[in-house]
Amino acid sequence: MSDSLLAIGTRKGLFLARSRDGGPFEVDEIQFSTVGVPSVAVDTRGDTPRLLAGIEYGHFGPSVVYSDDLGRTWQEADRPPVAFPESTGATLEKVWQLLPSPSEPGVVWAGAEPGALFRSEDGGVTYSLVEGLWEHPHRAQWQPGGGGLCLHTVLAHPADPKVLGVAVSTGGFYRSTDGGASWEAANQGIRAPFMPEGQQYPEFGQCVHKVSYHPARPERLFLQHHFGVYRSDDFGGSWTDIGSSLPSDFGFPIAVHPSRPDTVYVIPLNADMDRTPVDHRYRVFRSDDAGASWQPRSEGLPEEPVYGTVLRDAMTASEAGVFFGTRDGFVYGSRDDGDTWTEIARHLPDVLTVRAAVL
Repeated sequence: MSDSLLAIGTRKGLFLARSRDGGPFEVDEIQFSTVGVPSVAVDTRGDTPRLLAGIEYGHFGPSVVYSDDLGRTWQEADRPPVAFPESTGATLEKVWQLLPSPSEPGVVWAGAEPGALFRSEDGGVTYSLVEGLWEHPHRAQWQPGGGGLCLHTVLAHPADPKVLGVAVSTGGFYRSTDGGASWEAANQGIRAPFMPEGQQYPEFGQCVHKVSYHPARPERLFLQHHFGVYRSDDFGGSWTDIGSSLPSDFGFPIAVHPSRPDTVYVIPLNADMDRTPVDHRYRVFRSDDAGASWQPRSEGLPEEPVYGTVLRDAMTASEAGVFFGTRDGFVYGSRDDGDTWTEIARHLPDVLTVRAAVL
């Protein structure tokens, strides 16, 4: 059996949970107490795993720190790791996403607010702005969603470093085939019901909540929209609604099984201002046929009413299992593809992000 690591970023601190030889997860003491941790990543590409965390220092501003000893100590670059060039006139608000590239050793991508993509070539220590996206002509018309103008999703092709995708709330989904030098909006078929009649399928401006894919099928994308769950079979060239049989097509996270490309998970929420679980019960809906049908999976989850939202990065599926955390501070995990669930942590601060890896 292998050891597993679960990284839980919250509104007030980072928690690491460890499982040894397939045993139960044990949660370590809080790190970065009182500091928001909206993004984490576990980089297992090298001989030594590296943990990355996007943290919020309050009036000192956001930053990215890293650990090469599984969280015992943390380091930070001598200069601000993620910063806008002075010429942009922009100020970094938050690092929403950290993604080690699956095809380029040493490269880490960072999605940031306001609506920007950064690239690191030193393993996530320092980053530079991807100017091709920043200078896109649509950018001036992007509007912030409820969480801000956040670039919250980065998708990197597993074999071709020139192929990238990002999602911005509320810009939509954009893709690049030249490594980020140029970008095109890729939202055909995604309905924006908050727009006036006759204008509900715009080129851009969709409120995309999260996008996910499986590395064995990188052309197939799954997308959770503000209203709608979609699939694309051509890396965003067109989208098909796959959420009509769900009890609600509103939600935040979407995740794909690590070894089954047709298996995808969502957590439907009551729309729109309520944003609590449908029927006030945590139920993870799983599709084993790429969204053609969905089944609820809730064995082991609370049977009493619950009211905590699950945010866009607070669910993950990896070789270690499927995990999600809630805004009322609970974390649940499944090691049988979502059939049954176990409580891993309770009474944490508001859970913002969850990532897991087998070490």
